Parts: sequence; structure tokens; C-alpha cells
Amino acid sequence: MQWRSILVGLVVLRLTFSCLLWLAFGLGPSWGFNFPLNLNLNLHKIELFKEDDGTSTKDNSWSQRIHGHGDAQSRTSCAKLGEEDSAKKKSYLSLFEGDRDEYDRRYSTFPDTLKLKMKGMAKDMFYFGYDNYMKYAFPEDELNPIDCQGRGPDVLNPSNININDVLGNYSLTLIDTLDTLLVLGNVSEFHRAVKLVIDTVSFDKDSTVQVFEANIRILGSLISAHILLTDPKHPFGDVGLEDYDNELLHLAHDLAVRLLPAFENTSTGIPYPRVNLKSGVPPDSINETCTSGAGSLLVEFGILSRLIGDSTFEWVARRAVRALWNLRSNETGLLGNVVNIQTGQWVGKQSGLGAGMDSFYEYLLKSYILFGEKEDYRMFQASYASIQNHLRRGRESCNEGEGDPPLYVNVNMFNGQIMNTWIDSLQAFFPGLLVLNGDVEEAICLHAFYYAIWKRFGALPERYNWQLQAPDLLFYPLRPELVESTYLLYQATKNPFYLHVGMDILQSLEKNAKVRCGYATLHHVVDKSKEDRMESFFLSETCKYLYLLFDDDNPLHKSENKYIFTTEGHVVPIDERFREKQWNDLFPCEEGVVTDQETSNGSFSSNNSNCDRVPEERRYSLPLKSVYMRQIDHMVGLF
Repeated sequence: MQWRSILVGLVVLRLTFSCLLWLAFGLGPSWGFNFPLNLNLNLHKIELFKEDDGTSTKDNSWSQRIHGHGDAQSRTSCAKLGEEDSAKKKSYLSLFEGDRDEYDRRYSTFPDTLKLKMKGMAKDMFYFGYDNYMKYAFPEDELNPIDCQGRGPDVLNPSNININDVLGNYSLTLIDTLDTLLVLGNVSEFHRAVKLVIDTVSFDKDSTVQVFEANIRILGSLISAHILLTDPKHPFGDVGLEDYDNELLHLAHDLAVRLLPAFENTSTGIPYPRVNLKSGVPPDSINETCTSGAGSLLVEFGILSRLIGDSTFEWVARRAVRALWNLRSNETGLLGNVVNIQTGQWVGKQSGLGAGMDSFYEYLLKSYILFGEKEDYRMFQASYASIQNHLRRGRESCNEGEGDPPLYVNVNMFNGQIMNTWIDSLQAFFPGLLVLNGDVEEAICLHAFYYAIWKRFGALPERYNWQLQAPDLLFYPLRPELVESTYLLYQATKNPFYLHVGMDILQSLEKNAKVRCGYATLHHVVDKSKEDRMESFFLSETCKYLYLLFDDDNPLHKSENKYIFTTEGHVVPIDERFREKQWNDLFPCEEGVVTDQETSNGSFSSNNSNCDRVPEERRYSLPLKSVYMRQIDHMVGLF
């Protein structure tokens, strides 16, 4: 009898195993990954780095792209199999249908009274941080909001680049916040802050700082504030300062001159990552830099050159962009994330949209918008095509069809194979860039994914593993990228959904990050423990975008003139004077420039517009369908 019991047990075990396989692989294209079975997760981990034949396919599942292309048999033209596949897909999405009105009820309206309340809440948030910085920290660079003390460079530990790359002993938070004061309508405090900068700030300091951070936080803010002080067409009313004699522009010029040594003595023209503001490139400087750090200087350097009539700054910044561009892969058109500035060899071969890469793509497009240089737009177009071809996973359309929602993953720049299964919080900027490029549908879907992560944790973890549905790096330093994309999507669609997103973010920050003298970095997004640091971008970007989201009547929104935001959130006008040069072309007939006809892999036309993907009746009202919202919420573990 014992052997019969064993036999029955084996049969039951076999049937159970078959059912598990059916559940994992039989419910549609994405459930082979998303159904939380350890068996499937382990299989994916084992096969994550499996070699494939390098061919490009367009399937609609993240998991199929991890596995390679072994699903060719399932893509048969046989009508019967196609019908069976369609039935499976239908059953897959039907799991997320539920009450289709649930999301509509929550997100479809946003009363004006609530909008006014949120605007006031965002304003109070800014001033709670700003006033405490001025009270407890100025003239130091940052505020420690828990201890209510100022923070400057770590002079006792020069290798502490997490601090010293950013803090240069030059009142960073005050400078970074200048134009935010105008956005909030506080002209008198803006004037007081400008005078403080003029009277107290000097860059003749023995501080070694990162070129990229000094450029976007300090140089960009000085230029923006100068333009807003002197621009006769500015939208903020009479903000001119009596006896102002271009002092902010002179400070910006002085800082840029001190950054120029980074571009000297490099074989490629790609700058060193750090300079000492008094003595130049440190003797022990490394020869490696990230793509975004070296390739995101063109907006600020270009505006400075055109304001003062000196081509030097735009020339070195544009040379660095071109040098990086010429190092892209011939096979994929992708760039890596870390490069040796002397040899031109890629040290980091990961290609993605997050840390080390993000603002490089952002500034290709924004440089074209500001300066009108066709070369910049051609590089952006080719990059965008390579990103779509090699980084994008998921279904083809955001609001239609079957499969996983769009996701942009990290791949090897040379072959497009996936390198890991995490995304980082900096990638949340990309929906905003998609809006700027006219691809609003794609932006809606990608933004919904980051918002779902926010809903789960009340913050964006620095890295989130989309396979394990868990953070890889747990801290959140009050970054603005999700808020920025939310604001830009609201401006593009006027959909009240994005006001609800902004309200959720505001309330999360108030609940989880507010401390005695400001707002603190979250050390751990799960247990909400904190670090005693409030980075300057919290006031210059996060609070600014939150306030603008709820302020429909802001002068920026009513002005007849157009503006863009730098990667640090500084306001700069789209002005004809920035499209005029007082010098000849910087790089005539230079090799390696992308031409009118060139595209990445020949799939992106030079005058392509993505706006026509959005039907006219939905152009300004683009809610993500409830079934897809529910699907995304499930995929980040919300239910």
C-alpha cells in the first residue's frame, strides 16, 4: 500500500506543477514575469545574461526581452493559433478590469478650492525650507534641517565627493533659489537675495567642485536671475533692481572662467570631472567622467557665450558633446555612461536614461530649442531612435493593446542586451522630455509607472528593481524629477489626474520628510528614517514645480513669451538673441557630425512629429485607461 501512496503523491505533484506552469505562462504575454512565483523569478535570473543573436524584435513584454527571442514559434501566422493567443491576452487584461470607474472617481475632478489649498501648501513648504536656511545656515551652502545648522564642504575629508562635488563654500542654496522667489511672486525677497549674492559671494575659493554641479546649480541660476532682472519682456512685472550693473553676469563669467581648465589637456576634448576654483584641475584628478556630467554644459555655457559675445564657452561645451557623440556604438547608436577622457574608451558600458546619462539627452533637445542649431536636433533624433529601438520594452502603444506597459531598461551599449533589472529615480525626468518632444501618449504611460512606485512607498527609491518589485537603493534625497514630469504633463493635457499626483507628492513630503527646520532626505523609503540634509534642488526645483502645478495664473503661464527650464529648473527665455551668434560656425565641416539624412538604424525621419499619435478629441485630456492603471499598480506590488 505504501507504494500506491507514493504513486498517488507523485501524480498529484505532477498535476500541481503543470497547473503552476499554466498559470505562469498561459495567461498572456506578461504573466510569465509578473505572476509572483519564485520559480519564474529564478528562471529569469538564470537567463538574464543569456546570449542572443543580436536581432531586433518588437514584442510587448519585459520578460520576453530578458529571455531573448526564443518565442518565435509563438508568433505564427496560423489563424487558429492567433485566435488562441488573442483569447489568452484577453483573459490576461481582464484580470485588471474590475470596477472601471474606480480610477475615474478618484482622479477625474479637482476642485478649484482644493487647487488653491495645494498652491498655498506648496508655497508654505518652500518658505519653511528657505526661511530656515536663511536663519540657520546662510552663508553656508546647505541647511541641515534636523540639527538646524549650516553645512559646507567637508574640508577634513576631501575624498567625500558626495558632499564636496556640490558644496563649494559659495552660498549654494541661496544662489540656486533666486528665480524660485520670482516664480512665487516675491520681488522684494528676490531683490534682497540678489544683493546678498552680489555683496557676499566670491568664487576665489580653495574648493574642488564638480564641473557639472557648479554649472547647473550656480552658473545656470546666476544667468537666469540676470536675464530676469534685465529682460524687458520678462513676465514677472517690474523686477529691475536700481543700480544693478550686470553683477550677476560678471559672477557667472568669473565662475565659467574658473571651470575652463577642466577642458584643457584632455586628448578627446571631454572635460575633467572636477576643478579647484582657485588652482584648476587637481594633480590627482581621475581621467574618467560620466556622459551627462561632460555632455550637459551646453545650455548654460551657450547662453553665457551669446550674452557676452565670447564663443569660448559654447565652443568647449559643444566640442565635448561632439566628442561623446563620435564615441557612440556603430551597431546600436547608443552611448555608455562612463568614459576615459584621454583614451576615449568606455569604462562604463551601461546605456540607460538615469544617472550618468539623463541630462545629456535632455540638453540635446533643449539646446536646439534655445539656439536653433540643427545639429543638436539631429543628434537628439538619432539618440531618440536608438533609445526606442534598444531600451524600450513593453507594448507598442500606451493606451491600446496587450502586454506590459512601456519601460526603458538599462542595456549594454554595444549589443542592446539588458544589463540589470533596476531603474533609478532620475529616469523619472524622461516623461517630461517626451512631452517636450511631442510624444505625450508615451509620457503618460511612463509617468504612471513612476507614480505607482511613489504611491507604494510615499517616495521614489533611488533604485527600484522592477523584476523583484522592491527597492535596490532605499534613499530618497527629495529629488524633483517626478514632480517636473507631472507639471509638464499637466501643462500638456490639463488633465486633473496630474493635480492629484502633485497633491499626493505634497502630502507625502509633509508627512514623511518634514522635520524641525526644513525637509530631510529619506534614508529609507520603507521605514522613513531620515538623513540630516536638504539639498538645494529641493527649493530650486521640487518646490518650484509643485507651486507651478497648482498656479494656473502664474505669470509664466500667462506670458506671451516662451520659456524653458534648465536641468536644475532655472527659467530661461526662448529668445531670438540666443539664436544669433557674433562669430562664425564653431565646427565647420568637421567629421562625425550627424547629417540631415542620418538616423540611428535608419528608422527616424528628420521632421518626424509625434503629436499626431494623439487623437484630436483626446489631445488635452489623456487619462490612462483604468485597466492599464490597475495593471501598473499591480506590477509595482500595490495589490
